Amino acid sequence: MPVALTINGHTLSAPAGPTLFDLAEQIGVHVPTSCHKAGKCRECLVEVLEGMELLSPPAPEEQHLKDGFRLSCRCHLASESGTVRCHTLRRGRMQIEEHALTLPERLATMQPDAAVTRDGSWVLLDGAPLVSYDGPLHGLAVDVGTTTVAVRLVNLETGELVARIAFENPQRFGGSNVMARIHFDTQNPGRLLQRTLLSYLGHSIEELPVDPLTIYEVVVAGNSTMRDLFFGLDVHGIGQKPFHSVTETEFRQGRRASTSLATTAKKLRLPIHPEARVVGLPLISAHVGADAAANLLAVDLAHEDRLVAVMDIGTNTELILGHRQRILAASCPAGPAFEGGGVACGMAALPGAIERVAIHDDGRVETQVIGAEPAEGLCGSGLVDLLGELLRTGRMSPRGRFSAGRSPFIVDAAQHVVVSERDVAELAQAKGANVAGLQILFKQFGVRFDDVEVFYLSGGFARHLDVEACKRVGLIPDIPSERFVKAGNLSVQGAMAALLSRRRRAELGQLVRGITHVELETDPEFFDHFVEGCQFAPLAGVRVSG
Repeated sequence: MPVALTINGHTLSAPAGPTLFDLAEQIGVHVPTSCHKAGKCRECLVEVLEGMELLSPPAPEEQHLKDGFRLSCRCHLASESGTVRCHTLRRGRMQIEEHALTLPERLATMQPDAAVTRDGSWVLLDGAPLVSYDGPLHGLAVDVGTTTVAVRLVNLETGELVARIAFENPQRFGGSNVMARIHFDTQNPGRLLQRTLLSYLGHSIEELPVDPLTIYEVVVAGNSTMRDLFFGLDVHGIGQKPFHSVTETEFRQGRRASTSLATTAKKLRLPIHPEARVVGLPLISAHVGADAAANLLAVDLAHEDRLVAVMDIGTNTELILGHRQRILAASCPAGPAFEGGGVACGMAALPGAIERVAIHDDGRVETQVIGAEPAEGLCGSGLVDLLGELLRTGRMSPRGRFSAGRSPFIVDAAQHVVVSERDVAELAQAKGANVAGLQILFKQFGVRFDDVEVFYLSGGFARHLDVEACKRVGLIPDIPSERFVKAGNLSVQGAMAALLSRRRRAELGQLVRGITHVELETDPEFFDHFVEGCQFAPLAGVRVSG
């Protein structure tokens, strides 16, 4: 009986012998590669979910991989029967909301003031001739998240959004969080994380509906680790005290004027104009990175009189609180649980992910699945919905215990999607880190949750969260719902603002220098806030010093 092989939801029967790459080609699944199955580019990654024991032992080219990842061109079926389930790291378009909604009017009406301009037939970069070309001028805004990468293609003369891309960050083979990636990059030579990410980005650029050679500038946002890995910098210092990026250290020593970065596309081997400039936005601190800085641009906090909060929920949640006169920022090491990591049936917001959950009075569980496909797991918004419904119906206590010890809770019996108390504990710890950050940041500012006039929810899945469910489980403060703005990906929106406006970009460089970074772990009540935050209960109060 042949092996039942499932790749990206497509199944075929296969005998022993062929590689996973060849079998993927047979069923029409595209696997990224630059070396034509020679095992050199190390891009043809697959994550094996079931049946690893039915595959050939890792080849020498796979020695850097762990935790279920294989190179599909080196990995053969080695059994005549059984079941193998795997997926590539480019399973089609991810459901990542890239629009930032209800943004300040001055940004919405911003006229392009790009660094790339035209003088007759010449394309200029900062006024210097780059190439003779009469066609449209394009740029890219890129948000490199720990879990996902979002890209916008922009017409630099009109400000028009031409195309957008989103894909899983293929660096996941090096670990699901920044500390794991720092360790991997330090232990493995050859900048494998950078090479893999840039290759995947390059493949995506080649699929854009324009000639890649008409792209003349790229602006990159991301947390400090993701940004520095993108540019090939040593990230060891971000993971060790005093937790500084290479650029921070050099800035503090007076060896550079800013923590921002700039290089050329040629040096990064991106398939755009070779002399195109690639800019990394400045950092606020080692763990409040260029993505948080981009958020500042997106909400135009430099000109805001109201008290505004921004919560960029993700593997490394960034918090910003303030107005034009004073801004505090902090980083919460939440981990990947709310993005599907560490949860048995958790997954990214891809087709097949349950994104909505409702439990009816008769106990029936109703779900909504991305792409209207058979359920494969739960993404972040689905997990939050489920927790809220378990609480509301009394099936789970605030401590994350299921009633009558009924673990796991069955979400979709036909597709074997379940959530256990162990999964809930992972989510509780992620939530506890976020709550500790909120409590400490507001305490340091000397305000209460209810003092906030606008509370932006940013991040890969925030656009799809149910605010009431979030308040019920204590993921966000229990303040009037109308104050929350589910703004989508503010980081890529801010990168786009920097791409289109030299003035905004320069303004950001000045703004980040005046921000106070709050180190959460130095607060004597950090652990108390964390433990309290691990409970699933509304987050109503904050203790204000004095």
